[in-house]
Amino acid sequence: MTALIYLIPISMAMALIGLVAFVWTFRSGQYDDPKGDAERILFDHLEDGPPVDR
Repeated sequence: MTALIYLIPISMAMALIGLVAFVWTFRSGQYDDPKGDAERILFDHLEDGPPVDR
């Protein structure tokens, strides 16, 4: 039972650290355009124009 005296504050501190890290990434713009990055990777060859039959 005395282990809970140590484990509860440690788990609360870890949860607070995780929340602070999430808020920091959210405010720094990490989640602004997640779909756009994926589309740019898949469709970057289309910027050169349509394929040419030779």
